[in-house]
Amino acid sequence: MKNVIKLDNYYSTGELEQRLSEFINYYNNHRYHESLNNCTPADVYFGGHHRVLEKRQITKAKTMMKRRIQNQVKSVKPYLSY
Repeated sequence: MKNVIKLDNYYSTGELEQRLSEFINYYNNHRYHESLNNCTPADVYFGGHHRVLEKRQITKAKTMMKRRIQNQVKSVKPYLSY
């Protein structure tokens, strides 16, 4: 936080407080944390991280299935050109 906040100059305490509240909002609601399985602290605190992780697993399974199909098609194509 210090690295982000200290880069700017603030000319009033209200301006600094506004910037701090923006940073806290970003940190808690939008920034993914690796130690929280790449979920936001708000997701974990309110219990929404299970839904996020489940959605990622479904997306991963669909992606892997598409890759398998694509690789099977690529491996069969050379034999079909004869």
